[in-house]
Amino acid sequence: MWLRRIVLAVNVIIGLLVVVALGAAWWFLGRPTPKTSGTLSAPVGSAVTIQRDARGVPHIRAQSLEDAFFAQGFVTAQDRLWQMDSLRRYAAGELSEIIGKRTLELDMNSRKLRMRRLAEAHARSLQGQERLALAAYARGVNHYIETHHGRWGPEFALLQYSPRPWTPTDTLLAGLLMYRNLTTTWEDDLLRQKMIDGGNAEMVRYLFPLRTGNEVHLGSNAWAMSGKWTASGKPLLANDPHLEFSLPSTWYLIDIAAPGLHVAGASLPGVPAVIIGHNEQIAWGVTNLHYDVQDLYYEQIDLRTGRYAFKGQLMQAQREPEVIAVKGERPVEAVNWVTVHGPVFTNDGKRNLSLRWVAAEVGGFDFPFVSLAQAKNFDEFRAALKRFPGPAQNFIYADTSGNIGYQATGRLPIRTNYSGDVPVEGVNGEFEWNGFIPFEDLPTAYNPPSGILVTANQNPFPAGSYKYPVQGHFAAHYRSTQIDALLRQKQGWKAEDLLAVQKDVYSSVMHFLAQEVTGAVERRQATNQNVRDAVALLKNWNGQMEKGTPQPLIATLLFQHLRRMAAEKASPKEGARYSDQMGPAVIEKLLREKPKAWFPDYDKLLIDALTEAVDEGMRMQGRTVSKWDYSRFLYLELPHPVLSNIPVVGRNFGIGPVAMSGAPTTVKQTTRRMGPSMRMVADLSNWDATLHNITIGQSGHVFSSHYKDQWEAYYTGRSFPFPFNKVEGKGTLTLRPR
Repeated sequence: MWLRRIVLAVNVIIGLLVVVALGAAWWFLGRPTPKTSGTLSAPVGSAVTIQRDARGVPHIRAQSLEDAFFAQGFVTAQDRLWQMDSLRRYAAGELSEIIGKRTLELDMNSRKLRMRRLAEAHARSLQGQERLALAAYARGVNHYIETHHGRWGPEFALLQYSPRPWTPTDTLLAGLLMYRNLTTTWEDDLLRQKMIDGGNAEMVRYLFPLRTGNEVHLGSNAWAMSGKWTASGKPLLANDPHLEFSLPSTWYLIDIAAPGLHVAGASLPGVPAVIIGHNEQIAWGVTNLHYDVQDLYYEQIDLRTGRYAFKGQLMQAQREPEVIAVKGERPVEAVNWVTVHGPVFTNDGKRNLSLRWVAAEVGGFDFPFVSLAQAKNFDEFRAALKRFPGPAQNFIYADTSGNIGYQATGRLPIRTNYSGDVPVEGVNGEFEWNGFIPFEDLPTAYNPPSGILVTANQNPFPAGSYKYPVQGHFAAHYRSTQIDALLRQKQGWKAEDLLAVQKDVYSSVMHFLAQEVTGAVERRQATNQNVRDAVALLKNWNGQMEKGTPQPLIATLLFQHLRRMAAEKASPKEGARYSDQMGPAVIEKLLREKPKAWFPDYDKLLIDALTEAVDEGMRMQGRTVSKWDYSRFLYLELPHPVLSNIPVVGRNFGIGPVAMSGAPTTVKQTTRRMGPSMRMVADLSNWDATLHNITIGQSGHVFSSHYKDQWEAYYTGRSFPFPFNKVEGKGTLTLRPR
């Protein structure tokens, strides 16, 4: 009897401890989840309603633009405040203040780029409607911060700090971070120069072509198809921009309606309006143009005084002191010297180099996405984009009248006397920018006879006939040609059909390499049994880069060794570091043309490369080639940036490791770090039939039902209707004027 009582008492105590633990977990993790129904008092001019749909996407209905953007700032902060705060801190070089010295190098790099100083300068130049939008958005964020003290999210509690007020400068910091991620190329210029210094300059430049000659007309994936290809007779527009995976998702879906504005699509946390989406008349998608907007200059500068030489004169560099707060440590002090070209950014072991970057150029800085959201036709669409400062992008377009179009955008420097692919002398002033390519001269298209427009980061500039020199880090043609080929296979396309195109994993170049090495092994009758086992698998392979199969891994390792061999032929000391987007096209060209200056025996090259690839694969996955699995090579592991550090349970807040399919040369462009950041298919015949989903979920709160509710659909290539006119709200929050 007494034993039973003891057991009962122990069980009661354990039960109470569990209840207390669950209560503490809810208080710590679950309490910050946003209020999505009822009424809140807010500094708005008129009542604003915010309906949340089945995926937690806010649908804002306001009586003024100012109230609409206030509400957007408020709801985005409800779901993503810590992400917003970490983005502005990363951009500004202020992570170490909350994390410690582990992030000091990241902060130093941001300070070298002068990101906060640039954002502050650009914020001062904003005017009119754009200034109003950023200010209203900031007020909405701050209203959430002020009214939810201590309930901002577990990340703030774990890191023991409070968010400071949001400002328009912080919005521009978030935008500049995306600018930086999409345009940083200076490291490629340094590598190219080092390869030239240590090798054959002509061969090195062969490895970095500006085009492959097979590009679909025009140049992430986005396409528009006219009504002649669709079941509805109206255009369809698809977009799946490829970015580095993040948790929470890179994008935040939203629907905003106010007088003169109704827009829905993907926004960036911290930034008002919609970056990719549609209004009542037009839809648009975006891919990175990959035009080179950074140059490195060798400077003759005394880093003690900031005195440097330029055009025969001794100049004084601008001195900018930086003080980086470091949690638990003394602040770190540094000094930036800024020349006429930009900050003295790095040293190649011999001389100091400064960095010129379009994002740092003086002059008006526009935020045209409010005007873009209000555009009703292609002319108004282009008028908004004319003010777009960058990062340089390809915009794809469609409208309800049946038109499709394309426009390249951004400030693209005109270089004189040099190409910009390697560092140049900054002393003599002979290698300067001569302004920017006029918007009227940027590539554009409208209603092509084919009825199809495709952009997939390929070079969109006319070959041989363009009036300005072009420099960029464009993608090879494989994704664009595959998309174009798939779209032309049939007519009667529907929105849901295009999801199959977005998740296509056929790689024509890997298929080509498999056929080439198979022929070489059979012609030479290679005796290495492991090599013959690999070729037996490749011989009838269909080129699908699919998880769970060995052939994609064999082909990938083969390509990597061929790429290394070619690069080391061009530059023996530095070639192993070569990894350009054009690499697959370069290898294919070598194998098709077989120039003797490169290799005397291409069959031997292929067999040697496959032998090394098989040896590497065996070290990775064992001696039985047929049991290799591509997904053990290509997988995604995405831990929560803060909560993953919680013992035992922290790993449950992340994604993976999970098997992935695709490759850099497939429409579903995938690596361990990067992949489709969202998928949209806009149906111009019925906006409520438009499909849209992001990678993980709308909410950044781990106890929210919308934290990971989109992951399974994203992973399997499914999507969701994005309601626009017929919204079925799962809860309505009303912001009432005070």
